[in-house]
This record gives sequence, structure tokens and C-alpha cells, in this order.
Amino acid sequence: MEKIVEQGLLYDFYGELLTRHQRQIYEGIVYDNLSLGEIAQEEGISRQAVHDIVKRCDKTLQGYEEKLKLIEKFQTIKAKVSGINQLSEQLEKSEQVHEGEYSSYGIRIKQLSSEILQEL
Repeated sequence: MEKIVEQGLLYDFYGELLTRHQRQIYEGIVYDNLSLGEIAQEEGISRQAVHDIVKRCDKTLQGYEEKLKLIEKFQTIKAKVSGINQLSEQLEKSEQVHEGEYSSYGIRIKQLSSEILQEL
């Protein structure tokens, strides 16, 4: 996974567990694409301090994922629901589906899987 995408996912899942100061600096790097120098100037700290905070946040967030595996579970569920969605589309297109009861099940399955994917 590309590093910035990984950082974004980690932050989305576990960012609230960081201190306000850590979140502010990490968001500057990950979401606002600011340089170490820009953040250092904004925060009144050195570039090295910003670098250290980002590294510490990365390590902390990865530690949460290693223990809790929320992102892994999220990605697994998302893949399974996508599979359900694809199967329901195939069911709708299938010549073996009789009009009425079976096709309505396929449509409802597709709706539910789409709703779950949007919520994820």
C-alpha cells in the first residue's frame, strides 16, 4: 500500500487516539501535504521535532493496527460485500432467475450490499 494512503487509513481509524498537537502536525503532513519546514514554522518548533513527531505518530498508529486490526477487518468486510454485490448483479442477469420472487431477492441483496459499502 502506498505510504500516504496507509497513513491516511491509519489516521482515519486511530487518529483520535493521538494528542491534539500530534493530530495537528500529522494532518499537516498527511492531508494538507505541508512540508516539515512549513509545519515547523507554523508550530514554532524545529523541522527535526516535526519529523520526530510524525515518525512517532506513524509508529503509534501502526501499533494500534497491529493490536486491533480494524483496518484489516474493514478491508476484509469491504471485499466480501463487494463480492456479494457482484453475485447479486450476476443473479439479476441470470436467465435462470424467474421474474418475481428470485429477482426481488437479488435486487434487495444488491441494495443492502451497496448500503454497507457506503457506510464503510
